[in-house]
Amino acid sequence: MRDHDINSAGADSGWRRARGEPPLVDVFRSINVAGKGSRFRRAMAFVGPGYLVAVGYMDPGNWATSIAGGAQFGYALLAVALMSNIMAIILQSLCSRLAIGSGRDLAQACRDAYPRPVAFVLWVFAEIAIIATDIAEVVGTAIGLNLLFGIPLELGVIITALDVFLILWLQRLGFRWIEAFIITLLGVIFVCFFLQIALADPDWGQVIRGFAPTVDIVQNPAMLYLALGIIGATVMPHNLYLHSGIVQTRAYGHTLPEKREALRFATWDSTVALMFALLVNASILILAAATFYKGGHTTVAEIGEAHSMLAPLVGSMLAPKLFAIALLCCGLNSTVTATMAGQIVMEGFLDIRLPAWMRRLFTRIVAIVPAAAVTLYYGAEGTGTLLILSQVILAFQLPFAIVPLVMFTRDRAKMGGLVSPLWLTGVAAVIAAIIICLNVKLLWDIFLG
Repeated sequence: MRDHDINSAGADSGWRRARGEPPLVDVFRSINVAGKGSRFRRAMAFVGPGYLVAVGYMDPGNWATSIAGGAQFGYALLAVALMSNIMAIILQSLCSRLAIGSGRDLAQACRDAYPRPVAFVLWVFAEIAIIATDIAEVVGTAIGLNLLFGIPLELGVIITALDVFLILWLQRLGFRWIEAFIITLLGVIFVCFFLQIALADPDWGQVIRGFAPTVDIVQNPAMLYLALGIIGATVMPHNLYLHSGIVQTRAYGHTLPEKREALRFATWDSTVALMFALLVNASILILAAATFYKGGHTTVAEIGEAHSMLAPLVGSMLAPKLFAIALLCCGLNSTVTATMAGQIVMEGFLDIRLPAWMRRLFTRIVAIVPAAAVTLYYGAEGTGTLLILSQVILAFQLPFAIVPLVMFTRDRAKMGGLVSPLWLTGVAAVIAAIIICLNVKLLWDIFLG
């Protein structure tokens, strides 16, 4: 009997419905890590899911908000990038806890815990978040193709739809191949930004001071708008669903000690990966501050505009090339993980059972059709505004994913021995409250003009 078929009353007494089909069933528990080799080898077997999650923290939408933030306010919003990264580390650890403790991803947990009307509403919000995410990925990838190869934006949008076939091919080889593909592109992104920062030569004293928070972030509506965009681009709803699904690609055993070890290794994996993501996010903002803000170009918000201005400001033609390569790698990575998140959301909430290729194609169409329509309507001119707006939309969707996540992981009947300790629940609740309060403040500022 397979693991996901086991539904004892004790394990599921806190749920309204029993577990259905597991997430990403074709790769579920496909990587064996239980009781094999040394402690180090077991820990290394968990390396991978965290980096797929980290991709969402450096996607093209993050580029737009970080470029605009660095150009308008210099290094001041580095504090927001740091704060949002700490939030992300805590929330992603809860995703691993939910998956390993309950055997469910976040979408399945919502379906199994709430009445159907409530679960349906949460599914709609999750799909809106996936669409907003996909808008950023589609636009970013299309811009990267345009900057590097001169491919028209409209054609680039269509090309990004083909990533579903890339996922199918890689997944046929094994889930480790998807992880290797993602980590390789992340390495390219890191090298590109390392070289760009070296060329830009920022004021490192100002960089260090930028990580200290200031009340201006809340008092200045323009700064708050970009700050909320950075939070939305960093702590992304689809990543909460994604992580709680892909952690279950590991066959970590069934006993409580084995699950505790799995949780520890999974948390290390996501924490290290997200610290890497912070380096990339901070590099984008530092690059914008060291070039555009320093040069008085405070209105730069379009990725294409930023690309064209880098060479004269930095004094090297290498900078814009590195910028475009990193953008394309970010876009490719993000479309792959967003498609997987869309599949987890649709399968988890609706409990559909379709062939793997049909599931992925359907979830991709649901997300990319509205994304492509909006992109084609706006064209190349309004992409920066569109990217920032998509991230703010994500920030508004966050409470509908965070609140259930915190509530599930604090419930001993649902989590058993892996229930969240009181301090962790308290910190996560504060994070949710901060995000909700920022949303209310931003709405107030918008309605007041």
